[in-house]
Amino acid sequence: MPAPPTAPAAGTAATPGAGAPGGRRRIGTWAVALAFWAVTAGTTVPTPLYPLYERAFGFSPLVVTVAFAVYALAVVAGLLALGGLSDRYGRRPVAAAALLTALAAAVVFLLAENLAALLVGRVLSGLAAALITGTATAHLAELAPADGRFRAGRLALAANMGGLACGPLLAAVLADTTDWPLRAVWVAAAALLTAALAALAVAPETVTPRERGTGSVARAPRVPTALRREFRHAALAAGAGFAVLGVLTAVTGLFLTEVAHLHDLLATAATVSLAFACTGTGQLLAARLGRAALPAACAGLIVAAGLIAAAVAASSLLPLLGAALTVGLATGVAVGHGIALIGARTAPGTRSRTVSAFFAALYTMLALPAVGVGALIGAVGLRTATTVFAAAVAALAAAVLLTQREPARR
Repeated sequence: MPAPPTAPAAGTAATPGAGAPGGRRRIGTWAVALAFWAVTAGTTVPTPLYPLYERAFGFSPLVVTVAFAVYALAVVAGLLALGGLSDRYGRRPVAAAALLTALAAAVVFLLAENLAALLVGRVLSGLAAALITGTATAHLAELAPADGRFRAGRLALAANMGGLACGPLLAAVLADTTDWPLRAVWVAAAALLTAALAALAVAPETVTPRERGTGSVARAPRVPTALRREFRHAALAAGAGFAVLGVLTAVTGLFLTEVAHLHDLLATAATVSLAFACTGTGQLLAARLGRAALPAACAGLIVAAGLIAAAVAASSLLPLLGAALTVGLATGVAVGHGIALIGARTAPGTRSRTVSAFFAALYTMLALPAVGVGALIGAVGLRTATTVFAAAVAALAAAVLLTQREPARR
């Protein structure tokens, strides 16, 4: 499941590399990127495996969506409660803690024999994602030379979204090619995390003892009054996209097996990976679109909802792939627009708390609709539940599109 595509690690303005030589900074940059990639890849590894877990442990689609929601809520809790941890204790120790937490999650999944273990693993994955996101994003920026901050931001985005996209593919390939479909991938994930932990040792610390904060590590969300209307529009649009990403992640495997009659783990992985990869691309597009970013994102979400409904009606993978591509781009554009809006309209002292509020809203919308769809599947079936969800997303996107234009008409 997605970690925040970009997240703040506000606070200190550390000296890049804390005086480390350029060669060590460059090696450290790739070590931090590897850590970021490895943690986020682990969060999406279960995606194509959910149908296998359902059969192995005998639970319903509702339980799958609850497991997904547990992860998302753990990310929210971690971002809000631990968002300032690396400002207090340094980037490298907190990144190491994230890797160890992700490694613990992999071990729990490796040994899992029941639903309770899966839920514990998802909580640990969510906390690891919350710890690594802001920490690694800040660490990469601080390791970059003065003229390389933009490239560092792109590297952070690539590591984050690349990990999210690679996790399902790794799981599907190993599940299809080994005799241990629910075990082999977690051995591989644990090995990657261990390698990343060892590599992190070469990364220079960028927060010196004198620069470390003394305040609370929590990030209490706050939205300035003057920004609330525009913030609400951006959060609703990006949140609608997150809701679709959440449902895609939780029920694509079920859709392909029960509706499209396609028993292919790689197809599930490819669909979800495409959505995540396009989310990263959409964030890069947001700056180019400028004021057109939010309308474009809303229009994209409406198109994606239509493609989801078409996939259900035709029992076909092709429109679902189109929906994954479209919703990924639209969500990325909406998230990029929201972050740019906050960056331009908030003071540095309150910016981190506003971004925390933004992602808290997004991850709430990631979690709760997925559970609602899971419950609806149990009541009315997968086809009807998915169609109702697509209509709700289209209606929300259309409402944002119409209401955000009201000031222009006046």
